[in-house]
Amino acid sequence: QAFQLAAAYVSDAQFARNIPFQTARRCIWYYRLYTRWVTWGPMYVFLALNLALAFLETPAKPQLESPLWVTMLLESLCLVAFSSRLVHLAKFTERSVFWKDPKNICVLVTIILTVIDMVIYVALTHSGYYIVRWSRALRPLFVINFSESRQLRRSFRNIRRTLPEILGVLVLFLFSIAIFSLMAFKLFGKRHLITGEGKPYFQNYFNIFFELYVLVTTSNSPDVMMPAYNSSSWYAIFFIIYIVVNTYLFMSIFLAVVYNNYRKHLKNEVRNSVFSKRRTMAKAFGILRERLGEGWAVSQQSWMQLVGMAVPSMSQAQRLLLWQVSDEEHTGHIGKQAFVRLTDLLNIEVIETRGRQHPLQSCAPRVYSSAASQALRHVVHHRFFRYFFDGVILLNAGFIAGDEASLAIRQAEWLFLGLYVLEILLKLYTYEPQTFFSRSNFWNWFDVMIVISALLATIIVHSIQDARPTTSTQILDFLLILRVLRLLRIVESFERFRVVIHTMINIGPTMVTYAGLIMVFYYTFAILGMELFQGKIRFFPAGSADAQPFCGNPLLNGSKFYNEKYCKNNFNDLSSSFVLLVELTVVNQWHDILPGFVAVTNVGARVYFILFHMIVVILVINIFIAFILEAFILEYTLDKGETESAIEKKIQELGLGIAEEDVAGNGMVLVDNMETQDQEPRDAEASKPADSRIMFKISDRRYRTVDTLLQRMFEEELAPEYEGPYDDHEDIDVRPQQLTLDNLV
Repeated sequence: QAFQLAAAYVSDAQFARNIPFQTARRCIWYYRLYTRWVTWGPMYVFLALNLALAFLETPAKPQLESPLWVTMLLESLCLVAFSSRLVHLAKFTERSVFWKDPKNICVLVTIILTVIDMVIYVALTHSGYYIVRWSRALRPLFVINFSESRQLRRSFRNIRRTLPEILGVLVLFLFSIAIFSLMAFKLFGKRHLITGEGKPYFQNYFNIFFELYVLVTTSNSPDVMMPAYNSSSWYAIFFIIYIVVNTYLFMSIFLAVVYNNYRKHLKNEVRNSVFSKRRTMAKAFGILRERLGEGWAVSQQSWMQLVGMAVPSMSQAQRLLLWQVSDEEHTGHIGKQAFVRLTDLLNIEVIETRGRQHPLQSCAPRVYSSAASQALRHVVHHRFFRYFFDGVILLNAGFIAGDEASLAIRQAEWLFLGLYVLEILLKLYTYEPQTFFSRSNFWNWFDVMIVISALLATIIVHSIQDARPTTSTQILDFLLILRVLRLLRIVESFERFRVVIHTMINIGPTMVTYAGLIMVFYYTFAILGMELFQGKIRFFPAGSADAQPFCGNPLLNGSKFYNEKYCKNNFNDLSSSFVLLVELTVVNQWHDILPGFVAVTNVGARVYFILFHMIVVILVINIFIAFILEAFILEYTLDKGETESAIEKKIQELGLGIAEEDVAGNGMVLVDNMETQDQEPRDAEASKPADSRIMFKISDRRYRTVDTLLQRMFEEELAPEYEGPYDDHEDIDVRPQQLTLDNLV
C-alpha cells in the first residue's frame, strides 16, 4: 500500500495532476483507476460526441439531420457518462474538498441545466412551439471543467487574469476611434458625398464608427476613403493618420500588452505547478525514506520498485539509466533533492533500442560480409547517396509539373518509382529492419508509405485506364498528390529546415491546447450564430429545383453580399458556421459579409461580429501568437544547442546521450557501464554478444508532457525560486491511512 500511494504521487507529479485524494487503500485504488486510460479515454469520446451532436441537431445539413429522439438519447448517454465520472471522483475525494471545488460545481450545475432544457425543449416541440436550445452553448463547459482538461483551464485562467490589463488599452483604443469618428462626421457629414454604391457617405455617426473600426483591420481599405479622397487629395491625410495611430500603433500595443501580461501570468502558473509537483514528490519521499546517518534517503531497491509501479511500461535498463543519473555519488541511496528530480527524468523522452544483427548476417554471413557487400553498404551510408536521391526527387517534381497525358511522362514515372523502390531496398539491406522502422524514424516510415502508395496507385491506374478513363484520371490525381508530398523529404536534408520542422513538432502538443481554446470560442459563437441567423440566408446549388433568388431572402436584392455570391456564408449548420467564423478570423472582406446579416435582421447584428473580432482575433489569437513566440524561441535555441536542461547535460556527461550527427549516421552510443538489478559485474556485460547491448538516445521530441515544455520556458528565470522547496526545515511524512470505521465513514 505504501508503494501504491507513492506511485500515485509520482504519477501525479509527472503529469502535473492536482487532484486531492484520500490515502485509504480503497481510495487509492479508486484514484489509480480514475487516472488510467480505461476510464479517462472514454471520457474524451463522450466529450467529442457531446460537441458533435450539433452536427445532427436542427439546424443541420439535410443528410445529417437526425430525429429528435436520436439526439436526445445520445445526449442523455453523454450526461450519464459525465455524472458517472463525477461520482467516481467523489469516491476518493473528501466530501468537503469535493463540494468546494468550482469545477465539480460547474459540471453538476451544467448537467442539471441541460436536463431541464432537454425536458422543456421536448415538451414544447411536441406541442408545436419553437424554442431555443440554449443549453447547447454550455457544452464547452464540460470540456473545460473535467480534470482531463487542466491545460485548457490554465489557458482560460491566464486569459481571465490578462483581461484587466488589456481592458485599459481597449478602452483607450475605442476612445481613439470615437474621436476620429467625430472628426470624420464633422469633416465629411455635410459634404453630401456618395459612395461607389450610390449611398450617402459618412452621414451617420454610428455608421462612421463601425466603418473606421473595420478600417483598423484594413478590410475596407481603400474603399472607405475613396469618396473623400476623390473629393480632395488633402483628405487622405486624415485616413493616413488614423491608420498609423490605430492600425499600427494600437494593434502593436495590444500585442505587446497581451504578450507581457500573458507571459507574466503563465510564469506564475508554471511556478505554482512546479512547486505543487515538488510538494507531491516530497510526500512520496516521506513515505519511502529510510534513516541514513543523520539524514534521510531512498534506497535503490525502493526507487526501482517505485518507478516500476509508477511507469510499468519502462524497461529495467531504462530505469537503471535514470538511477545512474540520480545517484551521482554511486552510493546506492539518493536524498530528497535527487528524488524530487525523478519527474523531470521521467518527462524527458529517451529512446531505447538494442544493437541487433542484420537478419542477413545470420542467414548468409559470408555473402553479407563479403567485400562487395561491404562496399555497397558503404555507398548507402555515404552522404552522396542521399544527395543523389534528393536530386531524383527534384527531377521527378519537374515531370509532375508536366502534362500527365504525355506518354513519355507516364513512362518516366515508372522509372522514378523503380528508383524509389531501389532506394528503400538498399536501405533495408544496409540497416537493420527493426531499427530502420523504429518509432523515432518518422521519415523512413513516411518514405515507405508514400512509395508503396504511389506504386499501388500507378498499377491501378494502368490496370483500369482503358476500361474506365474517368476513374483512372481521379486516381492519377491522387497519385500525383502523393508524389508531390515526397518533396517534403528534401526538407530533412537541410539542417536549417530540419531545425524548424523539429521545433514545430516539439511545440505541437502545446499548440493543440491553444487550438482547443480557439475551438471552444468557435463552438460557442457558432451555436449563438445558428440561433440568431439560421434560415435568414440560404444557399442553393446550381441547377437546384427549389432554387430561390437573392440567397432565399428578398432583403438581399441588390446587396454586395448577393452580388459577390456569398450565399454559402451562413449559419444554417455547424460546419458552415465554422467556415464563416474562420473567414471572420482572417478579417478579409468581413465588411462585405456583415452587411448581409444586418440586411436580413437589423443593425444589432453588428454586436455579434464585433464581439467575435474582439474576443477571438484581438485577444485569443494574440495570446496564441505570444505563446508561439516564446515556445518557438526556446525550442529553436535548444535545437541549435544553445540551451540545455541540467538533466540532459548530466546524461551527456555520463556518456549516455547521443549527438545529432550520430543520429544522422545511424549510430548510437553503447551503454557499457549499465549493470543489472543483481549488480552483475561489468566484465559479464562485456562478454555478452553485441546484439544484446542496449543503446539510448534522447528523442527529437524531447518532452513527454506539455508541462515540461512550459517549465523549460521559465526555467532560467525561476531557478533561484525553485530552491525553496528544498530548504524546508522538516520533511513531509505522509503514511497511508489505516482502514478504520472513522475514516471509512
